[in-house]
Amino acid sequence: MNINYITISDLTRYIKAKFDFDSHLQKVYIKGEVSNYKHHSTGHLYFTLKDEKSKILAVRFYNRYKPLGFELEDGMKVLVSGRISVYEPTGNYQIYVDEIEPDGLGALYLEYEKLKKKLEEKGLFDARYKKPIPKFPKRIGVITAPTGAAIRDILSTIKRRYPIVETILFPALVQGQGAKESIVKQIEEAQNYDLDVIICGRGGGSIEDLWAFNEEIVAEAIFKSKVPIISAVGHEIDFTIADFVADARAETPTGAAEIAVPSYVDIINLINQYKIRLNKGINNIINERKIKLDSIKDSYILKNPLSLYEIKSQKLDNLIDLLNKNINNKLNNSMVKYNSIISNNLLQNPNNMFIKKQHQFEVLLNKIELLNPLKVLDKGYSVVKLNDKVIKDASKLKEKDNISITLSKGVVKATVIGKE
Repeated sequence: MNINYITISDLTRYIKAKFDFDSHLQKVYIKGEVSNYKHHSTGHLYFTLKDEKSKILAVRFYNRYKPLGFELEDGMKVLVSGRISVYEPTGNYQIYVDEIEPDGLGALYLEYEKLKKKLEEKGLFDARYKKPIPKFPKRIGVITAPTGAAIRDILSTIKRRYPIVETILFPALVQGQGAKESIVKQIEEAQNYDLDVIICGRGGGSIEDLWAFNEEIVAEAIFKSKVPIISAVGHEIDFTIADFVADARAETPTGAAEIAVPSYVDIINLINQYKIRLNKGINNIINERKIKLDSIKDSYILKNPLSLYEIKSQKLDNLIDLLNKNINNKLNNSMVKYNSIISNNLLQNPNNMFIKKQHQFEVLLNKIELLNPLKVLDKGYSVVKLNDKVIKDASKLKEKDNISITLSKGVVKATVIGKE
């Protein structure tokens, strides 16, 4: 039996011909999820389309079609049209894409990303515009549906954590037609109340259910609000445009209430901690002051107050002696200088210069004499000393003390025989 073996290339070429001549494969419409997406440097797009059970390779050549108008990403649901053929080098069959567009939720996702990028460029997400959430609010506004789990969770959480705060509900449509206008209206209405913070949001749902919080007019209203707004839309994994614009974002409505108000129990505990720290601080200050007071009470000066006077008195004596010494030095220097000047001037002009310098000397001598503390002795006063220490108080002397009395002219040695 003769067997005619063919090459792999021949087989692949034959299979490719089958694909290429099948009219049902020349224009197919499929939908699926993008994976393994690659935007080649040549501009061509390569990716895989898959569903729950199968997948197919896809390629789109950039030079044959106009740009997509959106950014293709892994995980995106898309609608694709094109022809099916075989890529001979690998033997894989693939779709050569003519047209591609987002599918359903994918379209909403693209719209969401487009608006997000626009508002981010306008600065609506900038942290410098975020208003701080007050720690101890007095009045809170809640913008949400008047019925449902969201409002119940918010109110119950606030009542449990911080029952003294006042809560005002601004009922709004949060889903469907007219929802975005209703939310904007209530945000604007809330500005007329003396609110400290606003909670704006709803419970979880599909992307269509949450879409009102992805509208540009809602984002603008949140940004323009003078009152800080906490966004609480959906569940932890849900992110809306409102979350990025708001001053704070909570994962759930319950989380928003926890951000808006402090815990009453935590405040009581904090106050008790402050009381303990305050009492400890006061006791420390009292103890420090007591130690300082005891130190002052035990000081040498307070126990021996006269010693302070004695030290000052002795210091005064030393200063008087130093002054007398300086005066004498000054007089001697002046006399030497005077004699030198007189001698020089006499040689030049004996008569006039001598009279002039003699007058200057007398004036200077009078000034010096006025500064001499011993001049007071010429008026009948005297200075009493005991062991070279000036005595100003009779109580410092006792009978039989040998003292010296300095007079205007001379010093008298004496013995104390009594005192009054």
